[in-house]
Amino acid sequence: MTDEAFTPALGRLAPTFFYDSVVALTRERRWRGLVARLAAPKAGEVVVDVGCGTGSLGRLLSTVEPAARIIGVDPDPAVLAMARRKTGKVEWRLGKGDALDDILGPGEADVVVSSLVLHQCPMPVKRSILRAMGEVLRPGGRLVIADYGLQRTRAMRLAFRTVQFADGRADTQPNADGVVPGLIAEAGFRDVCEAAVVPTVTGSISIYTAGGR
Repeated sequence: MTDEAFTPALGRLAPTFFYDSVVALTRERRWRGLVARLAAPKAGEVVVDVGCGTGSLGRLLSTVEPAARIIGVDPDPAVLAMARRKTGKVEWRLGKGDALDDILGPGEADVVVSSLVLHQCPMPVKRSILRAMGEVLRPGGRLVIADYGLQRTRAMRLAFRTVQFADGRADTQPNADGVVPGLIAEAGFRDVCEAAVVPTVTGSISIYTAGGR
């Protein structure tokens, strides 16, 4: 596991305790619903939520398909404690996104999802996380990522400044410049697609899909 520190869920904007209230302002129900629909978990499948945070997406996925095995991974013990209070139907694991092999074996996951993680990471870590996702995802498996992507309009670029204040410009600007699809393809995923764009008060959130190696 990498020894580098992780960025807290809300960066320097506010304590993690307020995360769910703040994220609700980002049209969370809309984009999380899109992630769940595109992930389309099936009975018996292993679905890994990388950077699961307080567990909202994991809980939704377990509701969509109760017979799937949902594993939530996050490096922050505080947010995992919040996640455990939301539901016991998900396996919550302490770990970093670029060290998934500490938790899963190669090709063990049928679906890998992630939300609002990559924009907080330096470029080398973005690449490492995506490579690790590729390693644990079975050939032909499904990748679905929701994160801040290309900020196409002046309004969205201005709104995105809130995120940049919270998480720092150095890590967030590459997302705003549209690097994520290229990074996903660079990590070896197939059929990379920006499936949806959801405008929010903090900038636009893109939903990316791809197939396993």
